[in-house]
Amino acid sequence: MLIQFWKRRKKQCVSIVCSISILFSSIFFLNGCEATFLEEKKSSKEAENERFTSFTEKLFCKEVAASQISLHYTLKEPEAYGIDKADTAYGTIQTDSTQIKTAAENIQQALYTFSYEKLNVKNRITYDLLKQYLRNLREEADYLYYEEPLNTVNGVQTQIPIVLSEYQFYDRTDVEAYLDVLSETRDYFQQIIAFEREKADKGLFLSDEMADQVLEQCNAFLAMGNGNYLYSTFVSRIGELQELSEKEKSDYIQQNARQMEEQVYPAYEDLIQAVEELKGKGMNEKGLCYFPEGRKYYEWYIQQSVGVTDTIQELEQLTRRQISEDITGMEEAVNEAKQAAAILEDGKAERILEKLKKGIGTAFPEIPKTSLQIKYVPEEMQEHLSPAFYMIPAIDYTEENVIYVNQVQMRDDLTLFTTLAHEGYPGHLYQTIFFESTDPDPVRSILNFGGYVEGWATYAEMCSYYLMPLSKTQAAILQKNSSVILALYALADMGIHYEGWSRMDTVEFYARYGIKDAETVDKIYNLILGSPGNYLKYYIGYIKFLELKKEWIKSGNKSQKEFHKAVLSVGPAPFEIVGKYFSLCFILCYNHNIHRHKIIRGGVSRKESLLFQLL
Repeated sequence: MLIQFWKRRKKQCVSIVCSISILFSSIFFLNGCEATFLEEKKSSKEAENERFTSFTEKLFCKEVAASQISLHYTLKEPEAYGIDKADTAYGTIQTDSTQIKTAAENIQQALYTFSYEKLNVKNRITYDLLKQYLRNLREEADYLYYEEPLNTVNGVQTQIPIVLSEYQFYDRTDVEAYLDVLSETRDYFQQIIAFEREKADKGLFLSDEMADQVLEQCNAFLAMGNGNYLYSTFVSRIGELQELSEKEKSDYIQQNARQMEEQVYPAYEDLIQAVEELKGKGMNEKGLCYFPEGRKYYEWYIQQSVGVTDTIQELEQLTRRQISEDITGMEEAVNEAKQAAAILEDGKAERILEKLKKGIGTAFPEIPKTSLQIKYVPEEMQEHLSPAFYMIPAIDYTEENVIYVNQVQMRDDLTLFTTLAHEGYPGHLYQTIFFESTDPDPVRSILNFGGYVEGWATYAEMCSYYLMPLSKTQAAILQKNSSVILALYALADMGIHYEGWSRMDTVEFYARYGIKDAETVDKIYNLILGSPGNYLKYYIGYIKFLELKKEWIKSGNKSQKEFHKAVLSVGPAPFEIVGKYFSLCFILCYNHNIHRHKIIRGGVSRKESLLFQLL
């Protein structure tokens, strides 16, 4: 999950620390400059594009400064954007739907003052994305209490510790800002508790079973005590700062320990107490469709989070068609192929990533050199975190990349290989670095399009089977088997939350595909209950990339590398927008490859880059 907390098969980004915080919370700076936008009348395309990028930069700065976590994870050097400090530590939970709609409408009115016809391709994409994102924001305001910050898959209770442990210290000011963040932890948790009480009053609180899982996760964090990794990682990070004296380091370490005792641990204790008090008020132990507006909300959520316009029925049909295609001719050969995959003799994560990086050279475009560090999930949290996750780097410091691996969930080398392809090459890390090398508008870093991001990583994972030392037939069998398994999760997600499947319905569904272990299916049911719609970002996103590929080939283009360059150049977006622009973006990249080469290596100014896009 990229707070856009992270989880494999379940991801969420650092800029959105609170899932119910509105994207442009408290952006009323437009009131002060709206007249300027309305009064400016410039005929030249260059002037209009400069005016638009100025607008999006102000929008970006306002949003990214909404919280210190968001600011630090997005920018290494915020002062380069004129940002002095963040408004809050973690962000603010917003529940006033009228205020949210008003903020979105204000920004939308400013957006409409620009001449779409005068914008270059790059800015038209950003314009289209903002227009759709603002529409989604207004619609989301009607469903605020259907959001669940404590969801059992990627809730704040499991994500905040990881985010804090990866908060980088570049200098003394970062250490002090981090300690300030810790000092607001208890207040932030109180916001979450207040929100959960409001949910309970509306009959929308967690079921008892889900509440018990939240309590288990919180207690697991507290149980680490003095061995908590937030102590050891702080010591490690501060030890690398040469500007600090030994006494200063010691003082900061003591301050960190004090904040842990006075803020972080009490915050979790407060949350545990509140959840225990609210248990019994959750009236629904099944899917979202059993809530008053649940079915309507679920379909809306899937469309905006996955980035599609299909109805749930259409997505179910799409999934079943792909299952049928994948199953044909592969059943009896799966075990044989798995045994053949055992020739992956080297299971070291770093070496596998090197093999992947080298192996994708034929079918994927080159990206700038970058560094990567592999870390491992602390043993105490292995049960509660994903198999792996990629930490999105700051947009002005993409050289620093981290992938976490949860060793207890790596069943074998085959699982490790495909997982690292999903998170690393050619998955999340590769897609992130490639897109950043195109010099995108900074505002795009705060727009979250999970279907594209997770769909690409799943597509990359499926491609990785063909990078193994296997025959094409063996690789195809393993890949299609993996696709079918993920498709079953997607169908179960829609079945539970839209069709209203009970646990028994879900058991019967999986039994039709030969999965008859009731305990396993029960775990799947709980997993899907804990994070509605999550699996569709992975599976439907993956299928949409396959559809784009078919369209690409149908138009006469055969090169995989060119296709990958085209969709990656558009960047994260709803698939309708990707389909609208990906051929055009490829043409621009292809025809101006030498110029683009200069951009990637920093040899072209931002203004020159924008002028290039006018061609």
